[in-house]
Amino acid sequence: MRAVPAVIRRCLAGNKLFALALIPAVLLRVDAELGYRWQSWFNDSFSYVSSAVSLTPETSRPSGYPVYLWLLSPFHSYFLVTASQHLMGVLVGVMIYALARRRFAAPAWVAVLAALPVLYDGFEIQLEHLIMTDTLFLFLAFAALTVLLWNPRPSWRACLAAGLLLGLSTTVRSTGLALIPVFGLYLLIRFLPGVAVGGARGRGWRALIAGLVACGVAFAVPVAGYEAWYKSAHGQFTMTESTGVFLYSRVMTFAECSRMTLPVDLLSLCTSAPPAQRPIAQAYIWGTASPLNRFPAPKFSPTVNRLAEKFAVEAIEAQPLDYARAVWDDTARSFDWSRQVFPNGQTYDEYLFGFHSLSIPGSPYHGYSSPEAYYVRGNASTVVVDPFAKLIRVYQRYVWLPGTVYGLILLVGLAGVVLRWRRAGRDALLPWLCSVALIVAPAATAEFDYRYVTTAVPFACLAAAMAFGRRARGEQPDASTGAGASADDLAAPSEVIGGSQPPIPPIPPGPAGTGGPAGDGAGGESGGAARLPRRIPGGGLRDGLANAGHHQRDLPPDAP
Repeated sequence: MRAVPAVIRRCLAGNKLFALALIPAVLLRVDAELGYRWQSWFNDSFSYVSSAVSLTPETSRPSGYPVYLWLLSPFHSYFLVTASQHLMGVLVGVMIYALARRRFAAPAWVAVLAALPVLYDGFEIQLEHLIMTDTLFLFLAFAALTVLLWNPRPSWRACLAAGLLLGLSTTVRSTGLALIPVFGLYLLIRFLPGVAVGGARGRGWRALIAGLVACGVAFAVPVAGYEAWYKSAHGQFTMTESTGVFLYSRVMTFAECSRMTLPVDLLSLCTSAPPAQRPIAQAYIWGTASPLNRFPAPKFSPTVNRLAEKFAVEAIEAQPLDYARAVWDDTARSFDWSRQVFPNGQTYDEYLFGFHSLSIPGSPYHGYSSPEAYYVRGNASTVVVDPFAKLIRVYQRYVWLPGTVYGLILLVGLAGVVLRWRRAGRDALLPWLCSVALIVAPAATAEFDYRYVTTAVPFACLAAAMAFGRRARGEQPDASTGAGASADDLAAPSEVIGGSQPPIPPIPPGPAGTGGPAGDGAGGESGGAARLPRRIPGGGLRDGLANAGHHQRDLPPDAP
């Protein structure tokens, strides 16, 4: 143990329960690597790799993930990709635990329990092992949330970092766009009390404006940069040519052209099949019978995307209740006890650790059989190796979070938001709304998918853990936080996670008549504010200053 750095020893000593929970979670991921060498494939994976090797943005979805693959491409290794994704999954669990314990002082068992779904869910581990966007998106979005929640009131620097991370997550998956209003709402809730009180010299307004501007500008930088890259490749300053196409697929499960007034150029997007006999939403994108196929290829083009979006808007305006029901039905799937075979058997099987590698489409590229083979400079098929593969395959079959339990976790988080509003409730609203947004946004703009639920669960778990937390040490009481002080003026917790603070020593009495300790030169009656030492050793105040906040202690007035 002497060879272990002191900071690691302190962390282990204060977080033994979490360390015990972390070790098997890491071993499960090692087993997944050894059993499925060195990656698993999903039908979307192949387009991501193709985009990575050519470094060309896709027209159907954001290509931030292919950029990540491209950055790792010099190593010609899928192991590095999936190992980094497994590490990201573990780090999300660490962030949940760290926030629950350090920032909100939740009991150790609660903080560990909140991290278990992301650490142990078999579908989460398999999602990390896929060449897919979800783990990278989850890591970036959760890191943004962690930065924003780490201090009682975030500084503009924290808002800047959170906005940048959130912008990067949006280039990976467009669902990140649904989180920016959630982050903005949180900043308003956190800073508006200071504005209402009218902090000294308008600090409340300055903190609010600085936070919102920093977050918004930082968010826009990677998004604008991505759109500039897209324009250089496809001539349009946008992220994709698919938003209208996906929304069209959403409304085609209920849209009836007889109830709409459509211009001539949209009539070809209608179908004569009754709503009750129509297939699932995604069939109206990828199916051979989709009305979108009546237009010249490619399907994801400015013209087709514009017409599909106009049709979808007309359908929503003409049938708002049907649209609301479609969104509700798809969102409600998230809370089913068991997983159904959805949207079809082939896709459902790709979310499982299988018995063999998914077939890789043959498309010769630079002398190799496929872009996937070119990326690794060799065989791109998954090598299934027992007994490691069998172990993780059986594990995934039995260990995963049912949707109904996810719903209960959301209810616990909501109760914490309502009942503990003046303590952790305001902060818990951020992860809680993030979780809800991550399941509602896909249902509203495209279609339900189980992997979207897996990504949403960690945010709900954090919100639920915060419901059991006490206010973090050093955080100002509510009346004080409303004074408009910036985060730099507020206390930061000084303890290591799971540690404790030393007690504040008593203040020694000063000589009679001096009103303070010998040598401090302070006047006033015994026990007055002037009697306090300049620093309080080990206290939770900023840098130990006794006068860092006027509500830290009940101080009698100075003597006249």
